[in-house]
Amino acid sequence: MEIIRIVAPVLEANCYVIVPELSTKALIVDPGAGASQAVTSVLEQGQWTVGAVLLTHGHPDHVWDAAAVAHDAPVYIAQADHYRLEDPVGHTLATRLLFTGQWNRPTNVQILPPALYAAGGAQLIEGCVLQALSTPGHTEGSTVFFGHSQVQTHGQDLGFNGHNSQAWMLSGDVIFKGSVGRSDLQGSSPQSMEETLRMLKVTVAPETVLLPGHGPATTMSQELITNQFLNSVR
Repeated sequence: MEIIRIVAPVLEANCYVIVPELSTKALIVDPGAGASQAVTSVLEQGQWTVGAVLLTHGHPDHVWDAAAVAHDAPVYIAQADHYRLEDPVGHTLATRLLFTGQWNRPTNVQILPPALYAAGGAQLIEGCVLQALSTPGHTEGSTVFFGHSQVQTHGQDLGFNGHNSQAWMLSGDVIFKGSVGRSDLQGSSPQSMEETLRMLKVTVAPETVLLPGHGPATTMSQELITNQFLNSVR
């Protein structure tokens, strides 16, 4: 598996290009505002095309370039955040100054399939098995996604050794290195976030590499030791 991180210029949101071994199709995760040009460059260099777009949640800094990246490819989001794609900025009360131009809703939006939540997960593109876990709090439909594979990162420091199969999690805006997602926004819930963090503390294997929506990669073991927000949840 190849995973390449692109940092979008607006709010430095992380976008991930995930390509299974020997595949020509890529899964694009959270293409935020201004990410499309860099995504296109990465795809051209790898001679890949977009197989699907995956959104961890519906905030504008994670979805703004979804239409530009996807074209006709499916764009997947959790049911509870589906409504946000009608007007991502309006549903967060975010400043429109950060998001220039007109919002273009993707033409092929799909709800995350139930099989993705089942044990063993499912494939959104061939060769990339992911398992979804609902993690509300930051938004109603915030979702994390687990994978397990040998990962090549093209020299980026994402926490993988490049040799062994490792567990990893796309953590969106739920857990960051040293922090957690805000729960004081429109549609957020402090109680739900606390319940989510409590669940993740006991269900995510410590060796799991965390690929967050903002900031550097980390591991669950490191966050269990150093993340005061995670540790404050009992």
